[in-house]
Amino acid sequence: MATLLEPGMQSLRLGANGEPRCHTPSPPGSPGTRHSCSIAPLTPSQSPRSEARAPPAAPFAVVVAIDFGTTSSGYAFSFASDPEAIHMMRRWEGGDPGVANQKTPTSLLLTPDGAFHSFGYTARDYYHDLDPEDARHWLYFEKFKMKIHSTSDLSMKTELEAVNGKKVQALEVFAHALRFFKQHAVQELREQCPALPETEAVRWVITVPAIWKQPAKQFMREAAYKAGLVSPETPEQLLIALEPEAASIYCRKLRPHQLLELSCPAPAKGLGPARALDSSFRQAREQLRRSRHSRTFLVESGVGELWAELQAGDRYVVADCGGGTVDLTVHQLEQPQGTLKELYKASGGPYGAVGVDLAFERLLCRIFGADFIATFKAQRPAAWVDLTIAFEARKRAAAPTRASPLNVSLPFSFVDFYRKHRGHNVETALKRSNVNFVKWSSQGMLRLSAEAMAELFQPTVGQIIAHIGELLGKPEVRGVKLLFLVGGFAESPMLQHAVQAAFGSACRVVVPHDVGLTILKGAVLFGLDPAVVRVRRSPLTYGVGVLNKFVEGKHPREKLLVKEGKSWCTDVFEKFVAVDQSVALGEVVQRSYCPARAGQRKTIINVYCSAADDVVYITDPGVRKCGTVSLELDEAGEGGGAKRGRREIRASMQFGDTEIKVTAVDISTAKTVRATIDFLSN
Repeated sequence: MATLLEPGMQSLRLGANGEPRCHTPSPPGSPGTRHSCSIAPLTPSQSPRSEARAPPAAPFAVVVAIDFGTTSSGYAFSFASDPEAIHMMRRWEGGDPGVANQKTPTSLLLTPDGAFHSFGYTARDYYHDLDPEDARHWLYFEKFKMKIHSTSDLSMKTELEAVNGKKVQALEVFAHALRFFKQHAVQELREQCPALPETEAVRWVITVPAIWKQPAKQFMREAAYKAGLVSPETPEQLLIALEPEAASIYCRKLRPHQLLELSCPAPAKGLGPARALDSSFRQAREQLRRSRHSRTFLVESGVGELWAELQAGDRYVVADCGGGTVDLTVHQLEQPQGTLKELYKASGGPYGAVGVDLAFERLLCRIFGADFIATFKAQRPAAWVDLTIAFEARKRAAAPTRASPLNVSLPFSFVDFYRKHRGHNVETALKRSNVNFVKWSSQGMLRLSAEAMAELFQPTVGQIIAHIGELLGKPEVRGVKLLFLVGGFAESPMLQHAVQAAFGSACRVVVPHDVGLTILKGAVLFGLDPAVVRVRRSPLTYGVGVLNKFVEGKHPREKLLVKEGKSWCTDVFEKFVAVDQSVALGEVVQRSYCPARAGQRKTIINVYCSAADDVVYITDPGVRKCGTVSLELDEAGEGGGAKRGRREIRASMQFGDTEIKVTAVDISTAKTVRATIDFLSN
């Protein structure tokens, strides 16, 4: 039930100089009184101390991070007693030759009756080896993470479509995947520390793109609850880490020998820039190959040498280029504390490596017909997976300096199915299509020229370059010293070369050697010390709808509400935090609420959001209801204030963390009121 928001008690407000000052609302009915409760805007946190900041004592014995990616996923962990050692996941069985297997494909296989069968390489290979007729009954999911970002009305009932067209609740799919990683991680922890209690000793961290909205973050948390990682009664045991933030946290620990600097000048001795760059790629890959023989990585206890070169006020960009999204974050390292400050709200979009796969699918549609490709995917789903695996290997081999063609094997079932479906062979289809740069090999392969492969990359890479360029052009971001490329797609020489060509003259473009594992390792460090990111930017404007005293000439007549002889203005947007506002960790917005009637046991308050910062009413264009705050009210204690007068519930909303959190206290009893915020039921 909605409640009237009554005037509150004393609160903190910001003065013109940004310092807090006390403010006591005027008595109800006096001129200029706002008949909504008083709000405590964000107050400045204490000034950073000059000495180096020591991480707080960890309440958990071990931190386990799960990097849940669009194309591949993995886990890593670190013991609080030895935080400088990050232990990577076991090598996954069934890894592809020549491809890193410290992560496993984000592929899930359920039996025909919906039970869990396998995940990762095991799921992919088992499904691939099924008889085509049997495969049509199994439920196979891959690259399903993007659905959570692209669904505008995400809810607990949102469904995902398997390769065979059947649908399953998305929450079930994600819970199966997270449960798989929990079982693997717990088994490995038991092998290393048999006496470790499983439930309360582990802090779990799950990574998500920074551009994800609150409903998607809440969805991942609900999936983790369903998977049994933690209990809803102990939410602090699970942290949601933002992927580019995690990468930034790890990158600040790096030494120069752990980085590939694309902007470094080419050596003399006649080597041209292209050959020098290509040589650097090979050296980085060789170092990564050697590092895979060890599952333990050591990190610096302080900040790395590269960060030591930064001066106060220097800023850098982390471009997290993953399978599904590209996430851009601008950070500043605060010396000497070593904490991070976000300078501009996270931005990005669906420009990940999957875009190259979709471009290849569109190419196949041009050659063989969109109707045939749709039919083939539906009737030969395992063979379609086989074809995507073949293309993935060639995609990784693509480089701007490569002149020879790249061969993509077409499964025999594709060739045979096409001949039966169309009445002629694939070679005839190629000739009729007039698609340039693609030829047919008698060995049963599509021969893609270097130009053809570059054409597949161009739309996605072009969007990434445009987005980085737009960000670097903003006044708040000018003067960036470093641009870090991280994420799985950042391993691509095609992307590296394009970013270096576009921005190498403006800033230093740097790629960590273990670029595909950067986010995972940073997520572990975040779990050990969540306060490392001291200041974030709000991605949206948040507030609630309230009633204010109606003022003639100021408020529109259609907003007038007369109640008990008093004139009120309805639908007023009471702002909590503005878009792109700096919010320090631990800073809160406080508001006092009074139940609308005596004996009320539950109060619901609607939360609204907007991309604009000049919102006046909740009915303004672009304003939408995005969540609800629920306050569960117990009976007031004996002799409590509620018996003598009105009952005050003081709610505190925290925006400086990766998730919006809400807590509440019943002022009459000083007891905590159960308060939750829900973004999935709108």
